[in-house]
Amino acid sequence: MEKPKTNQQRGLTLVESMIALAITAVTVGTIAPSLGKLQDRRRLEAATAQLETELQYARSLAVARNESVRFSFQADATTSCYVIHTGSPNACRCLTGLPVCNGTAQAMRLVRYEAESRVRSTSNSASFLFDAVKGTVTPTATLEVKNPRGDALRLVVNIMGRVRSCTPSALPGYKAC
Repeated sequence: MEKPKTNQQRGLTLVESMIALAITAVTVGTIAPSLGKLQDRRRLEAATAQLETELQYARSLAVARNESVRFSFQADATTSCYVIHTGSPNACRCLTGLPVCNGTAQAMRLVRYEAESRVRSTSNSASFLFDAVKGTVTPTATLEVKNPRGDALRLVVNIMGRVRSCTPSALPGYKAC
């Protein structure tokens, strides 16, 4: 006795493939903006954490070397940067790529944020000094790190050289400024 032949379908039809593709496109389109926002926030948090660490480093460096250390900020239309150095407030520049210092000033650390990094750092004080003997700061400062979406985190450096963070843009997980 001969078995009847059955046509078994192998694979998907064109209509089924197009439906699966449409569902995938809608899902990716819904998730993609959230991923970009999350990535910008993580960059902001990383840059702020690095800046906080650099502040603590500058303070400890001043005490360890028994030499006052400066923290100086600069910015132009596309770049922001800071440099940790010895010497006077304007002794070192950081916008040129490598730190440029005059006189006996010595640069110890330079961090630049180009437009591609999607973060900018600013300060209400162009330069402040960590005292070698006491570890105090003159003048006190408020530093801010922003991303293009308008999210911002602030670091407030008090007279004792201690740093606290807050947010002016209501980021979840941070105290409001």
